[in-house]
Amino acid sequence: MPDREEAGRHTTEELLTGGNATAGVVRVGDTVRRPVGPWTPAVHALLAHLHGVGFRAAPRPLGIDEQGREVLDFVPGRAVDESRYGLLDPVDRLARVARLIREFHDAVAGFTPPPDARWQVLMRDDTPEAGEIVAHHDLAPWNLVTDDATDRWTLIDWDTAAPGSRLWDLAYAAHGFLPLAADPAFRRTDAAERLRAFADAYGLDEDQRRRLVPLLSRRTRAMHDFLRERAGRGVQPWTRLWQEGHGDTWRANTEYIEEREQLWLRALLDG
Repeated sequence: MPDREEAGRHTTEELLTGGNATAGVVRVGDTVRRPVGPWTPAVHALLAHLHGVGFRAAPRPLGIDEQGREVLDFVPGRAVDESRYGLLDPVDRLARVARLIREFHDAVAGFTPPPDARWQVLMRDDTPEAGEIVAHHDLAPWNLVTDDATDRWTLIDWDTAAPGSRLWDLAYAAHGFLPLAADPAFRRTDAAERLRAFADAYGLDEDQRRRLVPLLSRRTRAMHDFLRERAGRGVQPWTRLWQEGHGDTWRANTEYIEEREQLWLRALLDG
């Protein structure tokens, strides 16, 4: 945990923007300060485990500051937002993402959560393997920070980490990183080939490939249903996102994915 003397040397706060769900995130020196939740101790235990076993593509937890905010080391670089999606166009970079996720899943497999762990569960993993790992649950370009100077790639925003499964995590990741999008502005004519490259780089076996295909649309539909339910109860920031049309996007993407299930299956099994 940063001591008070160290904190006093870095009092200038720089507001960090770009996220949809978490407000009040600031940079102080070489650290990031974020609001805490009941899940914060468990998330910090998870991040400490990942660093302890050599997985460096996640922020390092540094405790709680004098204002009650969580403290993480600052990760240099920029998130892969819409203006930078082209960074992941080359198949070798898409494969790098898949390998990074595999490294995380392998690293977290040995993690034993604290007995009193509390997680922020936004939607439950409904696969038979649910609970096999503590999954990230929001693996997407906007939570990947890349630094050109060091060639470091880091996965951020671990607040929704919770028990889940590898395939549930991968289904969501495929949606964002390939991407699997209905919008002509983002739709890929080579989406099937990219899905194959993603699965190959992660190292999915034949059975896992078969089980992944229906999860691609189920995971996407779960996001639509989650936003609809929270908006119906007036819960923020989900109500705002629903009003901005995010629900329509998730529904359209679900239909796009469902209509092409045989295409995905052929790509994964036949090459």
